[in-house]
Formats: sequence, structure tokens, C-alpha cells
Amino acid sequence: MEKFQKLSGIAAPMPMINIDTDMIIPKQFLKTIKRSGLGVNLFDEMRYDDDGNEIADFVLNKPAYREAEILVAGENFGCGSSREHAPWAIKDFGIRCVIAPSFADIFHNNCFKNGILPIVLPQEQVDILMTEAAKGANARIEIDLEAQTVTTSEGEVISFEVDAFKKHCLLEGLDDIGLTMEKATSIDTFESSAGTARPWV
Repeated sequence: MEKFQKLSGIAAPMPMINIDTDMIIPKQFLKTIKRSGLGVNLFDEMRYDDDGNEIADFVLNKPAYREAEILVAGENFGCGSSREHAPWAIKDFGIRCVIAPSFADIFHNNCFKNGILPIVLPQEQVDILMTEAAKGANARIEIDLEAQTVTTSEGEVISFEVDAFKKHCLLEGLDDIGLTMEKATSIDTFESSAGTARPWV
């Protein structure tokens, strides 16, 4: 998993509340078990019309936000079903951080496991960043996970809280497999001694 340490990028404003996982990646795209290739269908029903043409006024279709790496959204982001394809699609599009007043628990946890930093902030601070994001490519938001800060293009610094263990995993690029592999030496030692002690197993 790619490490997340610092990020400086364009933020896309999506001031909707209750953006659920079916809106993030509709059910017809859940047939794959690959983590790549889903970005083109992120927010599919809002990005495209019935003929597959882009809807010009959807935020991620606007020239200023096509390269957005940060998403600023409304409360209860990622609610609905627990599909892991939702963070896969977000990451594959290129978004590495989502900022909102609140997240659905399962989606929130899935973000950390897929290299995405979900930041929870009070509504008034989200509003500041939403205004900042509305500036488009003229403003870049900087995120420092180690310092736990978000800095606007105007230099305003906003602090955020994050679980210490999940922070460690993101900083080191450790998903569940990576965490297991950190214990590879101990696992090998145990298996060797167990095989000696119980050769019939």
C-alpha cells in the first residue's frame, strides 16, 4: 500500500450530505475484484447521462477538478452498504483524502486499509475548506499526516484527530497483509519450533 505522509493538492467541493456507497460506485460495477479500473465509474450516475456523456456541471467533470486529490464533502459520507469497491474507486480516480464532518464507520475503516486518509472536522471548519475548494485550481490544500494539520492556500492551519494505530499504518503504507508481514520473522520462528515440537502435525 502506498504511504501517506504529506499531500498538496486541489480539493473538489461536494457539499452533499449522506453520499452513500451506491452513489460512490453503483452496484453494476461491483463484479470485479480488482482495485484498479473503477475510477472512471466513480460517482457514475452523477458524472454521466444515460448515453454515457459527461454531465458538464458535475464537479469532477469540471476542468479545475479533474486532477483533484482531495474531496471535501458533507456529513455521513460513505453511508449505505459496506462495499469496499467505494474506497477502491475513490483511490483509483486519484483522490487520497476525504474531509467531512462525519463518515459511516465501515467506510471510514476501509479508507485506512486502502491508503485513503478520511479526516473528520467540525462543520464550521469543513465550511472553510469548502470555500477554499471552490477556488478550484487557484488554491491547493496541504495535508500533513504526521503533524495532523490541514493548511489552506491562505495559510490557515486546521488540526485534526486520527487514531494513532491507523495513522501509523498510513504513514508506513501498511494494509492488513503488510501488518502481517511485519511479523514474518516471528511467524517463521514459531512454525519452525512448532514443527520440531509436533512433527506429526
